[in-house]
Amino acid sequence: MNNKSFWAAFITGLTVGAVVALVYAPHDGKTTRKKIGRAYGDAEDALEDAADYVKDRAERLSKEASHAYKKGVKQLDEVYSKASDALDDIYSEAKDRLASAADSAIDGVETASKKVRAMV
Repeated sequence: MNNKSFWAAFITGLTVGAVVALVYAPHDGKTTRKKIGRAYGDAEDALEDAADYVKDRAERLSKEASHAYKKGVKQLDEVYSKASDALDDIYSEAKDRLASAADSAIDGVETASKKVRAMV
């Protein structure tokens, strides 16, 4: 179906639908307009209620997300602090062991040196 045929069929269907609606309308125009007005008002109220619900829900979710973010940051700080303390302890222990090993090595070299001198 080409573009002209589509639009011709669309306009014909629209016209026939409008005529059928007017012929078979259950009420006169005034009553129908009142019903449409009431339905519009009801829809407007429903949309306002829905908008209020969405707004309240968004505010609550925003507060929950903010709380979760702050809690996550606090937990991350705690983990970082514990990890930092653990690394400091490991560093200090390794430094002490290395110093002790170096002292032992120096003592061993000095002892060996004394033995060599005594032999010479």
